[in-house]
Amino acid sequence: MEPLARVEALLGSRPGKVIAVHLNYPSRAAQRGRTPDQPSYFLKPSTSLSPSGESIERPYGCELLAFEGEIALIIGARARRVHPDAAWAAVESLTAGNDFGVYDLRWADKGSNVRSKGGDGFTPIGPALIPADQVDPRSLRVRTWVNDELVQEGTTADLLFPFEQLIADLSQLMTLEPGDVILTGTPAGSTVVQPADVVEVEVDTEGWSTGRLVTPVVAGAVPFASFGAGPVVDDAQRAEAWGSAEAAGVSAPLVEGSRSDRLETSPESAPVSTGSTTGGTLSPELREKLASVGTATLSAQLRKRGLNTVSIDGVTPTRPGQHMIGLARTLRFIPAREDLSQQFGAGFTAQKRAFDSLNAGDVLVVEARGERGTGTVGDLLALRAQVRGAAGIVTDGGVRDFAVVSELDIPVFHAGAHPAVLGRRHVPWETDVTVACGGTAVQPGDVIVGDADGVIVIPPSLVEEVVDDAIEQERQERFIGQQIEAGASVDGLYPMNQDWLAKYREWTP
Repeated sequence: MEPLARVEALLGSRPGKVIAVHLNYPSRAAQRGRTPDQPSYFLKPSTSLSPSGESIERPYGCELLAFEGEIALIIGARARRVHPDAAWAAVESLTAGNDFGVYDLRWADKGSNVRSKGGDGFTPIGPALIPADQVDPRSLRVRTWVNDELVQEGTTADLLFPFEQLIADLSQLMTLEPGDVILTGTPAGSTVVQPADVVEVEVDTEGWSTGRLVTPVVAGAVPFASFGAGPVVDDAQRAEAWGSAEAAGVSAPLVEGSRSDRLETSPESAPVSTGSTTGGTLSPELREKLASVGTATLSAQLRKRGLNTVSIDGVTPTRPGQHMIGLARTLRFIPAREDLSQQFGAGFTAQKRAFDSLNAGDVLVVEARGERGTGTVGDLLALRAQVRGAAGIVTDGGVRDFAVVSELDIPVFHAGAHPAVLGRRHVPWETDVTVACGGTAVQPGDVIVGDADGVIVIPPSLVEEVVDDAIEQERQERFIGQQIEAGASVDGLYPMNQDWLAKYREWTP
């Protein structure tokens, strides 16, 4: 029987909405560093429900899967705009629940928790139900064990928001229906678990127990595809997932309020890709074709198609003769402002995330607003890009440690050298968004080609036809060059009239 069908058999009806409370236990609020005045919620899909004994898969490439032992309320009667005094009557039963989440995916949620907490099996409940009309909602206890070690314990005696208040509050805006599940918050002690760990949760009160809800943790084997947000972590997320910076082994403190506890719109939540965002790569054959023609020819072909603003102007390579071909990844800086620099200019910044996530064939294109009065890349980040297999770096700003960067194999196109650090003029802001670099727009996945003439941007949808026509154009220009060397006039030859075209067709191998 499928996991969701087993949950349906447990509840006696098809599961409905799954609503979770952010903070409700004083111990958890103290751990998070804030105590809310009113309850707040998020939704989880019913497909996240699973029964006791079903394993949870930590997604491939993720490291921060954390449990949250909770009391789950099962709604048994339709409730709309009920008063707190009558709210408990809408609850048919309660059971143990576990609100699992993957902190590696929180950056892309912006408060929704869809990716970080909505996965299949991320909400185990069971194994037995306790009738709601047989217990006092203020006398319940929830406990969690990891590998038989007690790690969480809390009671409902001192909740920030009693269960009746949650039901009444929710019913002000939405109809609660039979089969709906409300997760009521977790006490302190939530932390990270690993594959092979076993997490157990039990809810009990005098004379009643749910028994232990058992969830083994297993490792996922399927990587995330490049067409969606992949895992991204930093020290702040590690500290939140583990419960403290000390437990995580990092120096970053817990931020005030979990990102899942509030709508996050800072640049830390901006999209960060773990690979080229197009979901594809340049084939070896296409790379070979692009390498056989110059940017001047490619630019001419783009101009024939009405694309004139496709050159990244004002940049030169660190070493003469460097050639660069790859798919664009992007990084944007904003002008330095002291408060923003302090908040976003240290730690695992957008700049460091961008360089640290480059893959083979990526070209990192940096928007620095043409500001050459500071470095935007130095020797260590350029080395990191090279080690990751990136195809190049383009910045319309400055380069620090110029002599060392010039000795690296990775092509770096830049607007000049400068010794100053980034914070003098810039704040690292966001990655993998459309940027303006050297007077042109660059989108993640654009094809970037650079040589001695400069750097151009080719829309992916045009690259095949553009490069084929560029190869033909350069073949014609070789023929024209041979005729000029032989003494022919350029009149009628460049461009070729019908007579010369006929001779060209005879010449073409």
